[in-house]
Amino acid sequence: MDTSNFYVPDLCRVRAVFLLLVTSEVLVLLLAVVQASSGWIDWNYFGLLSLFVQWTTLTSAALICLLRQRLARMSVGRATISIVLIVLLDVLAFSLFADNVLHPQEGIAAWHGIAKKLLLALLIILMVLRYFYLQHQWQQQREAEMQAHLTALQARIQPHFLFNSMNTIASLIASNPDQAEEAVLDLSELFRASLRTGDQLIPLSRELDLCQRYLAIEALRLGDRLTLQWDLSPGLDNQAIPPLTLQPLLENAIYHGIQPLKEGGEVRVEVKAQGDFVYLLVQNPNPEHNGTEHQGNRIALANIQSRLHALFGEPAVLKRSQHNGIYTVTLRLPRLDANTRKTPTRRT
Repeated sequence: MDTSNFYVPDLCRVRAVFLLLVTSEVLVLLLAVVQASSGWIDWNYFGLLSLFVQWTTLTSAALICLLRQRLARMSVGRATISIVLIVLLDVLAFSLFADNVLHPQEGIAAWHGIAKKLLLALLIILMVLRYFYLQHQWQQQREAEMQAHLTALQARIQPHFLFNSMNTIASLIASNPDQAEEAVLDLSELFRASLRTGDQLIPLSRELDLCQRYLAIEALRLGDRLTLQWDLSPGLDNQAIPPLTLQPLLENAIYHGIQPLKEGGEVRVEVKAQGDFVYLLVQNPNPEHNGTEHQGNRIALANIQSRLHALFGEPAVLKRSQHNGIYTVTLRLPRLDANTRKTPTRRT
């Protein structure tokens, strides 16, 4: 069962338990400082209370870890009550053990001590659960905002070639209806991809298929003016990539690099893996040698860069360069399998 939507963090993980232990030790230290009648801290009180808190924290975390799947199926209220009861029963058991074995007490004084421990444990667990709940709500809101941001960015991608493509298809209807039909299917698949905003990451093979459909349409219009060179390393079909990342780069390469040239030119696409990253390069002629860049090209690149940063963070990089009349855009993506969302194991 997927427990990722449960507001309590996974206490089966070492990091979560370590943070709980550190937090509890800080609280014990503060209580020992307050308890000290002379000096800065009552070390005897600190040692005994620290031992008691570590026992209860570790055992409570273990119990919540074992019952996590059941707790995740409950409502927030029932899960909270269940966790509180687990912690209080755990504190009660260790309190009885400590009072009867380690520090024997009798009568009302013993029960007063136990009642104080239970009340303190109740206040602490309620504050901790409240913190977990607010953190979970904040994380969900953050993820929703990121998804909305990604959807908005992807929805902005509108191929520049729509008008030219429709004219090309219209001219083919009479002379080559089969080719016109194929072009319509390619065009519909491209726009279907631009409207499919639910996928954050797709396999590289699917993105390359969209690119080939796009280039097939442009080849109908440009003919011999468009030359393509593919250099694709094997074994990267499942590499994760945001949808419509490579296709806009090819669109810009043709719109700004091939179309202005009467003789046309070559667009080169290279995909290779190196270490923990995958590199994608798109190269095209640069008719303008003055170092300027078209406004539409800058907007498209900024769009892609924003999407990469939102999904991958710092490891994802977009770079562009111009050298000897060749314009190059390079993408660096973390090596990630689109199906498992994990880094694939590479052979040495």
